[in-house]
Amino acid sequence: MICLTLNFVMAKTFYDNVKFPRGFAKSGDFTLSEEEILTIYGDTMLGLESGELTPENSEEKHFVKVLENPGKAKTKIERTWLKYVQLARGRKRFHTLNGRNKPEASDDYAEESLAEDD
Repeated sequence: MICLTLNFVMAKTFYDNVKFPRGFAKSGDFTLSEEEILTIYGDTMLGLESGELTPENSEEKHFVKVLENPGKAKTKIERTWLKYVQLARGRKRFHTLNGRNKPEASDDYAEESLAEDD
């Protein structure tokens, strides 16, 4: 168990089968401790974020403030939730092997090699 001094209420086990179908840790984006935080406290944090739950203690009240101002995140739970939100709801980075610039026709060597063969 993770040694945290937080009094978040545990509702039920949290999973995101849409964005992380193989689990949080197997995605390669989260550590084992972050996975444990998300599965244990994720449902509560989601409820606090959506407004379905009202904060019951100072840690939960601070968590709600962190959602409005992510720079105030100071606990592992808060940082893990912000990381989850960024990865689950943010834009997915896509890398391509193609360049952005197209070569100009004068740079094309195929035309020159055809002219030399004649």
